Amino acid sequence: MKVSVIATVKNEGQALRPLLDSLCAQTRLPDEIVFCDGGSTDDTLEILESYRRQLRLRVVHAAGTNISQGRNRAIASAAGPIIAATDAGVILSSDWLAELARPIEEDDAVVVSGWFEADARTHFEAAMGATVLPELSDVNPADFLPSSRSVAFMKHAWQEVGGYPEWLDYSEDLIFDLALKQRYGQFAFAPRAVAHFRPRGNLRAFARQYYLYARGDGKANLWPRRHAIRYLTYLVGLPLIAGQIRTGRVSGWLMLLVGGSVYCRRPAQRLWPKTSSWSPAERAGALALIPLIRLVGDLAKTIGYPVGRYWRHKNQPPS
Repeated sequence: MKVSVIATVKNEGQALRPLLDSLCAQTRLPDEIVFCDGGSTDDTLEILESYRRQLRLRVVHAAGTNISQGRNRAIASAAGPIIAATDAGVILSSDWLAELARPIEEDDAVVVSGWFEADARTHFEAAMGATVLPELSDVNPADFLPSSRSVAFMKHAWQEVGGYPEWLDYSEDLIFDLALKQRYGQFAFAPRAVAHFRPRGNLRAFARQYYLYARGDGKANLWPRRHAIRYLTYLVGLPLIAGQIRTGRVSGWLMLLVGGSVYCRRPAQRLWPKTSSWSPAERAGALALIPLIRLVGDLAKTIGYPVGRYWRHKNQPPS
């Protein structure tokens, strides 16, 4: 069966080249690539054109579209019955497409979850990746919901669930995943179909990212219990601990130590083996970033989620 790789882009410029080069290096080349351009004003279109013949690449022009709309336009234009989705800014492992397509072609899978890994270039990015990204050992393939930077599905399945939700600007791939899982059950899992991407390189960019993710959760009514637990932790739990510390009780410091250790233990376990060649000072500095990254991420989520909920109340999107 033909396999179409799709993505949506806007003003990606030179950041597109690593993705396109990794597509050129696939052990199984895509039968076609369809990119939807959302109205680029830089050299994105020129770069895509330079790879057109090499990759059988087509560009769909749809200025002003959001990510969901762009993906839907690209998929609608794709000829293949198998769709493999990815994103600009990633580098794909050489077997990425072969691994994604195999469960569909050999086992009649309808949806295949790929995997993703941090491509850290700095000590900060290494700490960021270890803090916010799971490792394979952390996930249950039966429950894993893939990012649309590494996923494949039958085109008819995309049609039957109504495509990506065009009313949603962030967390859209989770809503799409949940619709597919509700209709088709457990996804196949292809852990060797890896998309490598750089984590955010500073706290400001990370805070914006997590604010937008949480706003998307609020718009889509995703994970309300998880967000409620976060509010209880920061609005009830932390003030209670702070009160005990102010009154000189050892129990306050003990709860803070135990809670902080539990909160940061798994990221530290993921980070430690990646820092074996670092100096002790570099290791200590990276480990110290973990609680700061988690705190900034949580605060960004506590701000973004109610903004999304308000938008949902005002606009009444689909359930």
